[in-house]
Amino acid sequence: MKITARSLTFDVVDGGPADGDPVLLLHGFPQHSGEWAAVTPALHAAGLRTYALDQRGVSPGARPEGAEAYRIAECALDAVAVLDELGLPSVHLVGHDWGAICAWHLAIRHAERVRTLTAVSVPHPHASAHAYATDPDQRERSAYIKVFREVGRAEELLLEDDARRLRRIFDGSGLDAAGVDAYVRPMLEPGALTGALNWYRAMSPLDLVGLGPARVPTTYVWSDGDRAIGATAARTCAEYVDADYRFVPLAGISHWIPDQAPSEVAAAILARCLA
Repeated sequence: MKITARSLTFDVVDGGPADGDPVLLLHGFPQHSGEWAAVTPALHAAGLRTYALDQRGVSPGARPEGAEAYRIAECALDAVAVLDELGLPSVHLVGHDWGAICAWHLAIRHAERVRTLTAVSVPHPHASAHAYATDPDQRERSAYIKVFREVGRAEELLLEDDARRLRRIFDGSGLDAAGVDAYVRPMLEPGALTGALNWYRAMSPLDLVGLGPARVPTTYVWSDGDRAIGATAARTCAEYVDADYRFVPLAGISHWIPDQAPSEVAAAILARCLA
């Protein structure tokens, strides 16, 4: 379905029983709502209604120009506006990668709209910031962000040679060539990769101002094979949740948890939503 909100048009994939408790699913980079395709069947079987949102920059009808339009506060407001259009006062919220960052902001700054939070891969933003400031290993893991923020140069590097480097981002994910292509192909559309990279380019220390602890029941799922998020950030997350908190570490799984371990992700979501 297509939802028009905030003068933008978002693609949303919905499924499950019409009267089920609603779950909003937010994807990461360089992915789209399809990253939840292997997770949602278990949620539907348990009676949940899911809405997987193609976020700002990924939905073709939601690609405003300029990096400033992609500040995380704007992305969180998109989700709120989509919930308004769907007539959903509150939801169980799930996010992976950038979707997790957006979910943290949504759960903290718009807590009345969030029943529970399940964050996958990326911990509370203050946990990430603390690790970056104190842990050389995390700074090394995050070095790619500097490249992604280079306007034009990042697009050139990622798209050259049939998007070879963009495809290699998924190394270790367990996806076959067709699975990788399903994520990469939409990024080849005019403006798509720039819109997705603008999330990185809009990053600012101001994003953390006033961002307190999460005060909704929260589950954080992390994998020890994640090349982007190390153990320092993952294990610090608990300090920034002032509610029931569950930490679900997965062994031997890459950053691409929903693709590589959908059953484990579904189980963590269900344990949180149905608690």
